[in-house]
Amino acid sequence: MVTYLSLRHIARDFDSPAGTTRAVRDVSLDIDKSSFVSFVGPSGCGKSTLLRIVAGLLPPTAGEVWFQGEHVTSAPFDMIYVFQQYSKSIFPWLTVMENTGFGLKNRSLGTRPAAVRAECQAMLRRVGLEGFESHYPWQLSGGMQQRVAIARALTLDPQVLLLDEPFGALDEITRDRMNLELLRLYTERRLTVVFVTHSIEEAVFLSDRVVVMGRGLSPRATSSVLREVQVGLPRPRSLALKEEPQFFQKVREGRVALREAQRLSVDA
Repeated sequence: MVTYLSLRHIARDFDSPAGTTRAVRDVSLDIDKSSFVSFVGPSGCGKSTLLRIVAGLLPPTAGEVWFQGEHVTSAPFDMIYVFQQYSKSIFPWLTVMENTGFGLKNRSLGTRPAAVRAECQAMLRRVGLEGFESHYPWQLSGGMQQRVAIARALTLDPQVLLLDEPFGALDEITRDRMNLELLRLYTERRLTVVFVTHSIEEAVFLSDRVVVMGRGLSPRATSSVLREVQVGLPRPRSLALKEEPQFFQKVREGRVALREAQRLSVDA
């Protein structure tokens, strides 16, 4: 049986005048269809680099990515990537509505302006941007701009959603709201989500598996992946889950792995 999304011995080097840095080291993972997997780890451990490799935006130095039995050598049509830097995901010369509907213009709804607008309006309502349709990015906060990028990604109805710290610029209340909205869309659309975050609490709340990474330079680790936390908490999830003992237990398990990752990073 073909694995839905498979990473095989992925490594990535970067060259500089000071020499070669191995940012990602020997990562092998299988990701099932309609699962939610998060990457966490200290800064510089290669989380974002690995996500870009999965997306086909960055070639690996070694190893391969396979998606539905096909070798990934460029960005697959059914994967949508949301950048950590929202400025890379939205166009400053387009309004919120125009940015949100940009991708749809090249798909089947492109010949039906009313359908495009209705779809975008519904998505903007979900991400809390109703009433800002005519605003330009420079008129929005950083967190609001990131929500525009997320809304545009979701209107394209991807099979795989790749998110690089998408909620890092949001306040706590808005972040909770977006976490719940992402979970609802994940369930409704049976998405496969690969998510990068610095927050172990966020990773546990959202995910089926949390992959803890350490810096690839560490001589004490043969792979950038140090440990996987199997979350196993019931779905659907609400914010009340964060008060449950089983949630704290999984967060604690993740923190132990993160402390080890940080220690290896310091020793590297």
